[in-house]
Amino acid sequence: MGNYVSNSAMLTCTMGIAPSSLMVLPTDMVFTENKPMATIMDHKPFVNVMPFALCNSPLCPTFIKVSATPGPCVPNLPIPWAPGKPDVMVGNKPALTQQCSLTCIYGGMIKVAFPGEMTVQF
Repeated sequence: MGNYVSNSAMLTCTMGIAPSSLMVLPTDMVFTENKPMATIMDHKPFVNVMPFALCNSPLCPTFIKVSATPGPCVPNLPIPWAPGKPDVMVGNKPALTQQCSLTCIYGGMIKVAFPGEMTVQF
């Protein structure tokens, strides 16, 4: 059993130093607990995925390599969440579930720590 993900879900990144939030725009008009339901396409940095404060990855352009000091997190997320739930479509896109993950091009693995809703399970 798992939960679907909705607006205000809490995210963590293996390279980030603080949790972040998922922002889901109500464009698909599908709601759970009166919040927009997320899809695998809700992966756009600074629109859907907010920064994780500072980034510990030396691949991140803001990381200060001379002193190995984390720099501001600048998520770079070209590939959608995976695997999604293809048998549940939200506006013709697979639903996002708590078991999905997202990979940052700088090496971080993003996961859902809290799905934003707890009533609709699969």
